[in-house]
Amino acid sequence: MTSTQPDAIDAADQPHRRVLLAKPRGYCAGVDRAVQTVELALDHYGAPVYVRKQIVHNLHVVRALEARGAIFVEETDEVPEGELVVFSAHGVAPSVHAEAAQRGLKAIDATCPLVTKVHHEVRRFASDDFDILLIGHEGHEEVVGTSGEAPENIIVVDGPADVPDIEVRDPEKVVWLSQTTLSVDETMQTVDALRERFPALQAPPSDDICYATQNRQAAVKMIAPPVELFLVVGSANSSNSVRMVEVATAAGARTAHLVENAEAIDPAWLEGVTSVGLSSGASVPEILVHEVSDWLAERGYADLQEVSHTEERLTFALPQELRRDLRTGVTRADRPASTPS
Repeated sequence: MTSTQPDAIDAADQPHRRVLLAKPRGYCAGVDRAVQTVELALDHYGAPVYVRKQIVHNLHVVRALEARGAIFVEETDEVPEGELVVFSAHGVAPSVHAEAAQRGLKAIDATCPLVTKVHHEVRRFASDDFDILLIGHEGHEEVVGTSGEAPENIIVVDGPADVPDIEVRDPEKVVWLSQTTLSVDETMQTVDALRERFPALQAPPSDDICYATQNRQAAVKMIAPPVELFLVVGSANSSNSVRMVEVATAAGARTAHLVENAEAIDPAWLEGVTSVGLSSGASVPEILVHEVSDWLAERGYADLQEVSHTEERLTFALPQELRRDLRTGVTRADRPASTPS
């Protein structure tokens, strides 16, 4: 595999049947932390380990953890009293922590620290009695968890079309925050529409859209213009993966598709295609990307060029509850129950 910088991508000088592989791609620091949390919990405490919702939005990851003894549930009332439960990377509302405590569950919170940052922002602005316009997809687990921090202050805005119907108490005390996995460009379109209605609109103290989402979208934009087909490996319920497909199309790729794995690729998509763009969402293990690149190589797309946008070196520490138990040797039987958050 060769490494290529952006200025080397020239639509007029394309090698025969090549694949342009985006970097960065795949696991972000928050996903890596969440998956490690479940794996280490299984190693340390033993099975079963219950997980509320999918730990990350990827079926391959979920099935692999299920094979090791993880049990995925939708709500905490499905977890037997006193058992161990891990909260997913997408975050949960305070009410979920309270429910876990009421049931005597031993909770480990694997919420991505960047999502936790947005929760802190919600609490801060709510304490100052702002109306919070949360840009995100209604019903997405992250939005549900974030909204739960201050439901009386939050209005979910699912794009510019929602803006005309928004009603706030005081146009001088309005702030926008966002789901961490959105398209940067689409989010700013929504922000622009909000500013037209609410000129005093405040912004978050720092970007809410996570570094990994932005980096993956930027890498897609670099690759998309000269390719006839762009493949993003990811699950349909992965917001950041779906956004990458949209970004590829907007950036000039002739067609773009979200695929769960190599088996999901339709060979008909390759008709007339000489250049394929390839990337993966932030919750996708690298093995699935390798399977897709191998599938393409078997069909004549053996020239694989990695196109690097930036290097990612950020890592997050494991949840404090798990770190403490690993350090002290606390077992499942000794693990203290959760306390109300």
